[in-house]
Amino acid sequence: MAKLTKSQVLNALAEKTEMSKKDVDSFLETLTALAYDEVKTNGEFVLPGFGKMVKAHRKARMGVNPATGEKIQIAAKTVCKFRLSKAAKEAVL
Repeated sequence: MAKLTKSQVLNALAEKTEMSKKDVDSFLETLTALAYDEVKTNGEFVLPGFGKMVKAHRKARMGVNPATGEKIQIAAKTVCKFRLSKAAKEAVL
């Protein structure tokens, strides 16, 4: 099964909400920008019924270079994670 493209998603949302594709595209761009800004400033963004995007800190750790088998130190870093809501998991699974 093929994945939905951005234009297919916009068409489907426009059809189901009876909004223009331009309005749907603008809404999604605004929602995305809001999510990025909230995660950057507050550490999390919640979309009720869908999930939560959170900023998490990963500690420094030891790793192995798969090509050489050499042990290397992996630096600590901040990462972004998405946690699917319970309702979304139940609806999909």
